[in-house]
Amino acid sequence: MKKVVVFCGSSVGFNSVYKEAAIELGKEFVKNDIALVYGGGKIGMMGVIADTILTEKGEVIGVIPKLLEKEEVVHKGVSELITTKKMSDRKVIMSKLVDGYITLPGGFGTLDELFEALTLGQLQIEQKPIGILNVNGFFDHTLQQLDVMVKEGYLKTQNRELLIVDKTVKGLMQQMQAYKAPEKALIINKVVR
Repeated sequence: MKKVVVFCGSSVGFNSVYKEAAIELGKEFVKNDIALVYGGGKIGMMGVIADTILTEKGEVIGVIPKLLEKEEVVHKGVSELITTKKMSDRKVIMSKLVDGYITLPGGFGTLDELFEALTLGQLQIEQKPIGILNVNGFFDHTLQQLDVMVKEGYLKTQNRELLIVDKTVKGLMQQMQAYKAPEKALIINKVVR
């Protein structure tokens, strides 16, 4: 993996353990010569991981939609800043740039981006590792919901297994590096008459 997108919050949350995890992940990226692709912000978890990587002399690529490109939000110190017209354009550009996805704690936007990546994996549009750093059990309830979806027949087990989960940065990175994409399913087009 040469470039990985990190989805995370524009807040650092109430518990410093999340900020510490972002710092540790940023250092791990630099150690492994992995460029960060992220939402382009200087605030919250986004700012923490970007600042960590930049301080360690790593590469940071921000992708931000025009509507969020405000002085108090956008990180002007990144290695490269890409501005898009719409949020949906941002997702497409990020997808084209990266070799994998990691999700740290965040809110609605973070979950939206995570589930979009999982949907692309489920549809086999992409075959990239998708990971969650489940620090402090932050995603426990999200993972339980996925298990309910499998139990109730709304999510196939093999699609649930697309999500790599670990509580530690090292464990998650090892799983991400070792990821082998499932073989593409044969898609048969049926003609309806």
